[in-house]
Amino acid sequence: MSIEILMNVTPHETRVAVVENGVLQEVIIERERRRGLVGNIYKGKVSRVLPGMQAAFIDIGLDRAAFLHASDIAQAGEAETHSDNITHLLREGQEVLVQVIKDPLGTKGARLTTHITVPSRFLVFTPEVFHAGVSLKIEDELERRRLKDVMSVLMHGAAGGYIARTAAEGVPIAALRADTEFLNKLWESISERSAAARAGEIVHEDLPLVMRILRDVVDGEVEKLRIDSRRATRRVSQFAEQFMPELAARVEHYPGERPIFDLYGVEDEIQKALERKVHLKSGGYLIIDQTEAMTTIDVNTGAFVGHRNLEETIFKTNLEATQTIARQLRLRNLGGIIIIDFIDMIEEEHKRQVLRSLQKNLERDRAKSHITEVSTLGLVEMTRKRTRESLEHVLCEPCPVCSGRGTQKTPETVCFEIFREILREARQFDAQQYLVLASQEVVDILLDEESTSIAELEEFIGKPIKLQVESLYSQEHFDVVMM
Repeated sequence: MSIEILMNVTPHETRVAVVENGVLQEVIIERERRRGLVGNIYKGKVSRVLPGMQAAFIDIGLDRAAFLHASDIAQAGEAETHSDNITHLLREGQEVLVQVIKDPLGTKGARLTTHITVPSRFLVFTPEVFHAGVSLKIEDELERRRLKDVMSVLMHGAAGGYIARTAAEGVPIAALRADTEFLNKLWESISERSAAARAGEIVHEDLPLVMRILRDVVDGEVEKLRIDSRRATRRVSQFAEQFMPELAARVEHYPGERPIFDLYGVEDEIQKALERKVHLKSGGYLIIDQTEAMTTIDVNTGAFVGHRNLEETIFKTNLEATQTIARQLRLRNLGGIIIIDFIDMIEEEHKRQVLRSLQKNLERDRAKSHITEVSTLGLVEMTRKRTRESLEHVLCEPCPVCSGRGTQKTPETVCFEIFREILREARQFDAQQYLVLASQEVVDILLDEESTSIAELEEFIGKPIKLQVESLYSQEHFDVVMM
């Protein structure tokens, strides 16, 4: 598989595109004013303990208090002293070292943990938790055993344990030892800053996106990392030479006049990823709707009629949809609860194959997901780990006209609201005449289909009604002015 990573870097925004076999699979955007917080470590102060929710709100110096659940609190001591009661673990005013595991999403504050982890290229350091772990994505049992043995040796004298990341597979012990030395020094520095920090102060900030990509995304499969900024290219090259020398040769500057995202068609794909409708090659399509509670994906056959029978047509459409759904989940960064409404299938084997195909297509996704069986209603429920805002939430905001509903009242509905408002005012106030200010579409209907209704209303209230177009008014917006 051919994988390229493209970086579009400006002073205010960094955009990263992951392109696999010429097809955009993932977009990560970081804006200087709204940098992600995941991985940052803060000296927090407990502002409120909520026994009913088994959670606490922690002040870490942000606009909104962050959320810490009892299950995310590290506890020292033996298993028998372990408590799930938040009131036994925290008290108001207490200072606590916390790490962000989820960015603020919508109206919710950041999600925190006291299980601090510090990642490097090959390892994740777990302070005060003396355990050697291996990424589940490393499946070879011999390699898993080797890594555990190596880390057990490297843990001697350390202030915690280590988890081998996927990138550690096949890495020699010398490189792993270098990582542990780096992590130990970094943790010493974090501990010193933590001791001196005041409540609400940041103790450790994660790397900026251009560096994080090298640490978290770039692996042996990535052929090139192309960056359109000379300065950013120098920084990334220096970082790679220092920490990942095997990747340094793959970093290159893109000097072309044509924007790098235009060259690879990324801009067009980003625009498509903001639309509800996603077309399938066969002629079928998906409808993707994001709500506060969940994301729903509806699969439709559309123009695809197949060549054999209806069940075969449905099966092939659903099978094709699994590949597109997996890509769209990554591309749009959809997380939380996701409900997929596949076209109803009769044969159980077809259902099993569709589920297997969905699971297989999600294997390359770095975000963890869990898929259930097809329900009695023909729905597939799944969850995908969400740590940052979706692409739509980063790039868009609710429509000021429809307030995010996606629909607006018809001109006819607005006309009837205007009639009711005039009647309401006529009963309460004594006016000489009424002036209706509304959009062109509404005024057109009042002058045409509803002209008789206007005349009857004028006769009923005994006052003239004048109409005036306001070009800046939306279709739902109107005013009735007494004169």
